Amino acid sequence: MIQVTRTLSIDERAVEETFIRASGPGGQNVNKVETAVQLRLSLDRAALPAAIRARLEKLAGRRLTLEGEILITSQQHRTQERNRAEAMAALIDLIRRATIAPVRRVATKPSYGSKLRRLDEKAHRGRIKRGRSAGPDGD
Repeated sequence: MIQVTRTLSIDERAVEETFIRASGPGGQNVNKVETAVQLRLSLDRAALPAAIRARLEKLAGRRLTLEGEILITSQQHRTQERNRAEAMAALIDLIRRATIAPVRRVATKPSYGSKLRRLDEKAHRGRIKRGRSAGPDGD
């Protein structure tokens, strides 16, 4: 089991690793060694609670495949081990962010004092603008 939070863990069988060749510069090493890692998390096998799964699908964005898997690729480092650790850390961080339920905004009404302050400010602005207009003698 992969521990995500104190109360949430996912089954290791839900995560599948595949090693691929990394793109970009790197000399001969990039053409010979498969150092990049692709991590696939099957949401069906992960058995996450429905609310967490829904938030995770939303957070995953383009990393969510049509088969219901989250695909994370890491190719920053020159070794498989460091790329594997980075991809797993990114996956755990994504799941941890999905466990945090958004705080519902409670609609409130403006207070009586704030209404009075707003009206006083409007009246003050009106007096300023009225003072800018030309007087009766054409100034």
